[in-house]
Amino acid sequence: MNGQTMRLIRAELTLMRRDPLVLTFVFVFPVVTMLIIGGAFGATPDQAFDFTNPSHWYVASYLTVVIGAIGLVMVPVHLASYRERGVLRRFAVAGFPRWSFAIAELVVGLVTTVVASALLLAVAAPVYGLPAMHAAWRVLLALALGAVCFTGLGVLLGSVLPSARSAQAVGLVLFFPSFLLGAGGPPPHVMGAAVRTVAGPLPLTLLTNAVREPWLGIGTATSSLFALAGLTVLVAAVAARRAVL
Repeated sequence: MNGQTMRLIRAELTLMRRDPLVLTFVFVFPVVTMLIIGGAFGATPDQAFDFTNPSHWYVASYLTVVIGAIGLVMVPVHLASYRERGVLRRFAVAGFPRWSFAIAELVVGLVTTVVASALLLAVAAPVYGLPAMHAAWRVLLALALGAVCFTGLGVLLGSVLPSARSAQAVGLVLFFPSFLLGAGGPPPHVMGAAVRTVAGPLPLTLLTNAVREPWLGIGTATSSLFALAGLTVLVAAVAARRAVL
């Protein structure tokens, strides 16, 4: 990265810390809902949760909620607001390459993912305890792929939606069904067949499966991991192409 891009990254990190949307949807919402839903089902292993501790099930799931909120809400709204106000044109006039802002958003998204995930785990640890990670490399790989995939998706959405308001509307419409069906809602075993069919191919479902199953030792989720990897490559390629047009 050149000096201009590094300055841009530092400026974006500062702005993100002051954004109420980031504070609400990335740092507060996942923690509060994890505490509520995790506590509602208790800690007794249950068949609906593949005979695992339900609170641990949601602790392992909610890191993906953080990633989804960043990619579907935070990044597209931020980028679309810049386009709407002509900030990106001023960057271009100032000599910033078009791709530098996309790179900056990717780095900011990844840094925010790490910080918000650490906060969620720090809150969960004294309340529910942290579940043992049975296949750490699979979990970490899935989290890395998911962070790149959803941040790239956010860059893509922010680059095509005309305003911050439209980006927020589209982002929320995409986020909440994905959240309820793919990560933070009821376990798949209690969903109807039609709902499971809809939920199965959602990107957040693939990410959650790829994280939760190897974390809790209830499966390898290899097919979800490969599907997530393919989706990450596709999204990154399209977002990169869009960023240089």
